[in-house]
Amino acid sequence: MNILEAKKEIKNTITLYLDKDENGHYRVPVVRQRPIFLLGAPGIGKTAIMEQIAEEMDIALISYSMTHHTRQSAIGLPYLADREFEGKQYTVSEYTMSEIIASIYEVMKTSGKREGILFLDEINCVSETLAPSMLLFLQYKRFGNEQVPEGWVIVTAGNPPQYNKSVKEFDVATMDRLKYLVVEENLSVWKQYAMTVGIHPAIMAFLETKPDAFYQVQASVQGNQYVTARGWEDLSTMLRGYERLNFEVTASLILQYITVPDIARDFKVYYELFNKYKKQYLIQDILNGSMAKDMIKNASKAQFDERLALVANINDAICAVLRDCIREEMVLQKLAEVLRKVKTGVNDKNVINKINENRNTLLELFQQRRVSGNLGRDEQWVFESVDSCLDAYVTQCSQKENRKFDGIKKTFGNRVDKHEKCVQNASEKLKNGFEFIRACWGEEYEMVLYTGGLTMNKYASRFIAQWGSPDYYKYNRELLVYDRDVVLKKEIQKLFERE
Repeated sequence: MNILEAKKEIKNTITLYLDKDENGHYRVPVVRQRPIFLLGAPGIGKTAIMEQIAEEMDIALISYSMTHHTRQSAIGLPYLADREFEGKQYTVSEYTMSEIIASIYEVMKTSGKREGILFLDEINCVSETLAPSMLLFLQYKRFGNEQVPEGWVIVTAGNPPQYNKSVKEFDVATMDRLKYLVVEENLSVWKQYAMTVGIHPAIMAFLETKPDAFYQVQASVQGNQYVTARGWEDLSTMLRGYERLNFEVTASLILQYITVPDIARDFKVYYELFNKYKKQYLIQDILNGSMAKDMIKNASKAQFDERLALVANINDAICAVLRDCIREEMVLQKLAEVLRKVKTGVNDKNVINKINENRNTLLELFQQRRVSGNLGRDEQWVFESVDSCLDAYVTQCSQKENRKFDGIKKTFGNRVDKHEKCVQNASEKLKNGFEFIRACWGEEYEMVLYTGGLTMNKYASRFIAQWGSPDYYKYNRELLVYDRDVVLKKEIQKLFERE
């Protein structure tokens, strides 16, 4: 199965394990709650989907890599304790609480969440001294003397033996106690994730032309050479950073993340062409509606790789604009919620106290979410932006002429008006993107790529759902998905024949 299918299966399993009867008892007994075992190649997103699941289900998440644990840290340290049995004193061995079990109780105490996921990565690479204890843990959810608290679902993960020399294959007795999911890499599924997190458009366009370059692991005289989803995402981060700081992107930099030389070399060549196209076509002018006839003429006659790069650049630029609109909308919604609470019983003398009181409540909630391990990037952005805004409101109210709550309302209203103008501007840019692609290539597969990119991006989807887009609705209905793959494969084949 692919990682998206695995995510769905894990969510279904967690929902089942946490289902309670009318008396509040879990319907599936602990002994029947098989730990989930995700087996898949490194870097395909096993850890990422656990974070997504915890955030979406609003439960806590604790992650550990088992390769970092010894028997003592996982089971607990032994110590001697005095006990009395039938009138006689004895010295017996006891164990301190496992570091892993203790972290669960700490998260429950700090976050207030009683249910969560205990995610143990590289479970099939534990040390020799810890391995015998894993069977007991997998069957009875115990580390040492302590059991994993009720309401905590165990999910484990590991790599197949061909990817890790330290892997120990589980015997039948162990495997028979696991819910076993084999996960394989899948580019089309990864692209949905990549569009959401903003993977560099050069990478997206390159993998569209050479999908076989998405994931490879091969042996060579220099050692293992590999390309993984994690490698592409980390390279994307570096590319954006290097571009922001005007650093040169060298072949050496790419090889640090894409270690198969042929793929790294091909991407370096493509990246240089991609930047050439980016300079040739002024993306912001396109989104602003300044579509020169020469630009449209050149684009309409461009080769496949050039068209692909241009669409990827337009998609990346518009999605960044729509992301900012959605994030600002989330901030305004949270600010409005806080200000409604501040307004209740407020007067000019206690307005600062009321703001700080609600601000502290918000910060406490932020800390709980952070400790629970299910704080998403957008939610963190909202928390930090709202806190900064409330701090500015306190400063505003500290000035004698601005002590009234009406002053805050006016400031907030100005921000709402500014946001509405930004939404109108974003809608216009979205429309201009459609118009440019239509002017260049009509309603062919470039339109499919553009519309599909908007569909896969969560910010674009949310923006369109809230504020609409007649062009999107039209082309989404008429999306040429029936032969998208066929068309792309033909174009890619032509590209390779030219080379």
